[in-house]
Amino acid sequence: MGAIFNDELKRLRGHFIEMGIDASEQLYQATKAFTENDPQLARQVLATDAKINDEEINLEKEALKLMALQQPVASDFRKIISILKASSDIERLGDYATHIARAAINLSDREHNRAIEEQIEKMMMIIREMLERVLDAYAYTNEQLAYEVANEDIRVDMIYVQQQQAIMTALAKAGTNVKIYGDYLSVIRFLERAGDHIVNLAEWIIYSSSGKLVELNPGKADPNMVKRKLNE
Repeated sequence: MGAIFNDELKRLRGHFIEMGIDASEQLYQATKAFTENDPQLARQVLATDAKINDEEINLEKEALKLMALQQPVASDFRKIISILKASSDIERLGDYATHIARAAINLSDREHNRAIEEQIEKMMMIIREMLERVLDAYAYTNEQLAYEVANEDIRVDMIYVQQQQAIMTALAKAGTNVKIYGDYLSVIRFLERAGDHIVNLAEWIIYSSSGKLVELNPGKADPNMVKRKLNE
């Protein structure tokens, strides 16, 4: 393709990466608001809720315009389609940030279980690092980095399983303070799903580069992997 197409594709990829960075920040701030009992920060996250949705719509318009005007060959067409598909996964990360922020507001006066919240923070930091690295992989169409990021999701899954058990044990002893544990379960589930969507992003990188549709989620490929890891 010509220089015009390459410039427009570079611009499209740049806007996609900006969308990913914004989603990463929203998810991080929402989780921070939840674990630090900060309803004001949670409201700030909710105030920017529409930003990710708007970015996805604009990205779709750019991609469709690029395909219509430049009529890309198959390999370049895959690059555009992979960004379109991946933007839906980024949008879901924004949705999870919204759900976590709402939980932070609803339970702003709760009692804390710091042991569980520390593990939630750990999950978030792994997810944030995964997202930063997968965006780097997008910037350079780096298949090897995409595979490495996908393999990191097992760490998220392990914390999820461990904390699910810990929360259920704490819930049995909670007496009247039960709602917080329901929200803990929801938050770790949102973060676990965020990890899955980041793996999806890695899969779209492979598709963009090679045309292959692959399953990179280690937990899905081997459902017993997490249990074996926990028992090692």
